[in-house]
Amino acid sequence: MNREVTSYEGSQPLLSVKDLKTWFPVKRGLFSRQKDYIRAVDGVSLELFPGETLGLVGESGCGKTTLGRTLLGLEPATSGGIYFKNSLLNPMRRKQMNRLRQKIQVVFQDPLSSLNPRMSVMDIVTEGLVQFKRIEGSKRDHARRLIKEVGLSEDAIYRYPHEFSGGQRQRINIARAISLRPEFIICDEAVSALDVSIQAQAINLLISLQERFQLSYLFISHDLSVVSNIADRIAVMYLGQILEKGKTADIIHEPLHPYTKVLIDAVPVPGKERRGESMEIKGEAASIATPPPGCRFNPRCPKAMAVCREIPPPLRRFGDREVRCHLY
Repeated sequence: MNREVTSYEGSQPLLSVKDLKTWFPVKRGLFSRQKDYIRAVDGVSLELFPGETLGLVGESGCGKTTLGRTLLGLEPATSGGIYFKNSLLNPMRRKQMNRLRQKIQVVFQDPLSSLNPRMSVMDIVTEGLVQFKRIEGSKRDHARRLIKEVGLSEDAIYRYPHEFSGGQRQRINIARAISLRPEFIICDEAVSALDVSIQAQAINLLISLQERFQLSYLFISHDLSVVSNIADRIAVMYLGQILEKGKTADIIHEPLHPYTKVLIDAVPVPGKERRGESMEIKGEAASIATPPPGCRFNPRCPKAMAVCREIPPPLRRFGDREVRCHLY
């Protein structure tokens, strides 16, 4: 699937994240007073524009889910700013945050555990409408409309989550997310638990809903091949930091950071040989609690230099691209 390239130059961002840090304190030893920190999100800056999908890609444990939870207010930010339509989200009073939740929704990874097994589909998809007193007319009619918008039959509203397949349950989750007509939805590994064929259907559904309701997505995934089918731009994350950002086509066809090249080379393409210079990395990523000095990718980077082990590289801009690497 080829996404139509849209220019956002001159547009005001819907969401703006500036030097965001989410650190979790950890004590070393039974009687130690000194605290270390798990730097789950460590100086992340990004922007999301109206009607855009920003893909956030990285290995498990890189901090991408913590970033999503911080944007939702489920984790407190240590420092930095989160702005939604120029309004500062952190810190925000509970009443203000509740009003904002009508504009920001989420689709979680596991379609079963995120649905209450004791609630019917009708109650699940209209829960937000009831809470925010936005039910006009029959709740049944609202539920039928929502379930139809995600491609399920209207009689599904009388059934319970365990009666559906994984793909159908995720459609129910999506129906609940769009019930309040939000502007921004965080998709946290929203298709990773589904079979490959069902993944494509879910992505097509998300794209059609985006076009219909002018939604903006932050699409979080470890799978670059999945993200490339839905994202307008991609941000690559590693150990709490963004290593590269750019338009999807640029990231896929001309990656700059060695880590991005590794992720792309790891994607199998049936019937095609690997592109010219392929890269491989060895070993596991360092602990996010004790990141290495210098560039955080340097212990695994096939192009690491002496400076990479000593000085953290800044995030430099090259036109529409940004990359955190001493090679540039």
